[in-house]
Amino acid sequence: MQQHEIVKDVRYWLVAFVIELNLCPFAKRELTNERVKFAVSDASTEEQLLADLQQELSHLQEDNEIETTLLIHPHVLQEFDDYNQFLDIVDALLDEEGLLGVYQIASFHPNYRFADTEFDDAENYSNRSPYPILHLLRESSLEREIARHQDTSLIPERNIQLLCELGAAKLQTLLQQTD
Repeated sequence: MQQHEIVKDVRYWLVAFVIELNLCPFAKRELTNERVKFAVSDASTEEQLLADLQQELSHLQEDNEIETTLLIHPHVLQEFDDYNQFLDIVDALLDEEGLLGVYQIASFHPNYRFADTEFDDAENYSNRSPYPILHLLRESSLEREIARHQDTSLIPERNIQLLCELGAAKLQTLLQQTD
C-alpha cells in the first residue's frame, strides 16, 4: 500500500472514529487547523522505527507549527505484544534524550488490548487504529488543554461507556471503514 493511501486511511479513522465519537475532545481543532503531521515510516525493524521516531521528535522541536505527529508504521510491530514492549524502549529514548515531560507518546494499534480485558472488549477500541501508530504529543499543549476543559479525568470513563454502548461489532465495522 502506498503512503498516501495509508495517510488517507488514518485521516479517515481520525475523523470518523476519534473525532466523530469525541474520543479525544482536543483532536478536532488541531486537525482543522492543519497542525497534525501524518508521518509514514518505511521501517521494517525496530531500530529503523526508533530512528524515525527520533527524527520526528527533532522535527517537532524545530517546528512549532506542528502540534502533534502521528508516526504510522505499517511494516513493523504488527504483533501487539511486540508493539507494547517497544513502548518501554520509546520511554527510555525520551528519558535518554531529556524529553520526558516535554513529549508524551500515546499508543494506537489494530489489536490494542488493555490489561485485564478480553481481546473483543469494546473499551479496547479507544486505542485501536488501522495501523500501528506512535502519537507524539507536546506535554505543554496537553496541560493547556486539560486546564481549559472541565473534568478531563472523566474522558476515559465516558469513552468506555460510549464504546460499550456501541458494542465491539459496530466498532470493528467503523474501524475497518475507509473513505
